[in-house]
Amino acid sequence: MAQDGTALVKITPAPRLVAVTRPTARVLTPREKAAVIVRYLLSEGSAIPLSSLPDQMQTQLAEQMGQMRRIDRITLGAVVEEFLGELEQLGLSFPGGLEGALSVMGNHISPNAASRLRRMAGGALRADPWERLTLLSADELLGVLQDESTEVAAVMLSKLPVPKAAELLGKLPGDKARRIAYAVSLTGNVDPDTVHRIGQSLALQLDQKPPKAFDIGPVERVGAILNVSAAGTRDEVLRGLELEDAGFAEQVRRAIFTFVHIPARLSARDVPKLIRSVDQPVLVTALAAAQTVPDQQAAAEFLLANMSQRMAQGLREDMAQRGKVKERDADEAMGVIVLAIRTLEASGEVVLITDEE
Repeated sequence: MAQDGTALVKITPAPRLVAVTRPTARVLTPREKAAVIVRYLLSEGSAIPLSSLPDQMQTQLAEQMGQMRRIDRITLGAVVEEFLGELEQLGLSFPGGLEGALSVMGNHISPNAASRLRRMAGGALRADPWERLTLLSADELLGVLQDESTEVAAVMLSKLPVPKAAELLGKLPGDKARRIAYAVSLTGNVDPDTVHRIGQSLALQLDQKPPKAFDIGPVERVGAILNVSAAGTRDEVLRGLELEDAGFAEQVRRAIFTFVHIPARLSARDVPKLIRSVDQPVLVTALAAAQTVPDQQAAAEFLLANMSQRMAQGLREDMAQRGKVKERDADEAMGVIVLAIRTLEASGEVVLITDEE
């Protein structure tokens, strides 16, 4: 207090506010952001299929990564957050280009439409043609391989998986196989563009072939028809085929699977599956009729021996009561059994034993 009685007040100055600058994310171009995402995913051990990108895009990405040095955590977090946000908003994506569309729709459109689209695209397809060629069977590739030069054939075998290449080599004549095998040793300096063009050329050759109207060959079709035909009709047709084309007739004979072939072609463990898929009256008719024919009797005994004893005994009693079976009824019942076996084979539930086995 002052001498005159007035009070003194000490005024303390207010503290000065200091502005704190918070770090912000750097502004990056889309190409730089792509490089950041790729570098981050690679550092986390993720497998990125960069090889599926066009060569030019792979080159640009590598050049961009080579130009960059360090990215702070704030910028990395912002780029990753933006990337995740775009992924969450993505509802559906489509493959780029006609080849990409064909790769998605290939199994859902007709072979005629797929072949036509590939011919329309021609050499403009950017996808790797070898990816499609490796999916083809050896028989489909064999015709192209036989018509090509030794050098092209060597490139083709080098690009195919080893088991398929070995299968193709085994189907070629010995002299041609040796020349191609030697030519493989000379393919070390072939550049990738040449290999790509060869693949495109081979793929286009396959696409230019007219599509087949039938999924199986004529031998298999005739054999399937004769499988369920009456024995008399089957024998008469085979005799006629032998007069017209003995080689074709022999192939058809090998493709035929009838009731008498059951012991040699059907595994004993698959008999219960067959029995479950055939009505009992049909079984009784076929087994009863087979008792009068030696070859057919062996097939009937094979079936009876590989089912439960109780079921076999019941079938034998029904066979005794069935009596003599008309030839037409016998052929029809045996045809139903053969057709049931073929149906099980087509569904993959049964694998028939081959002649070689």
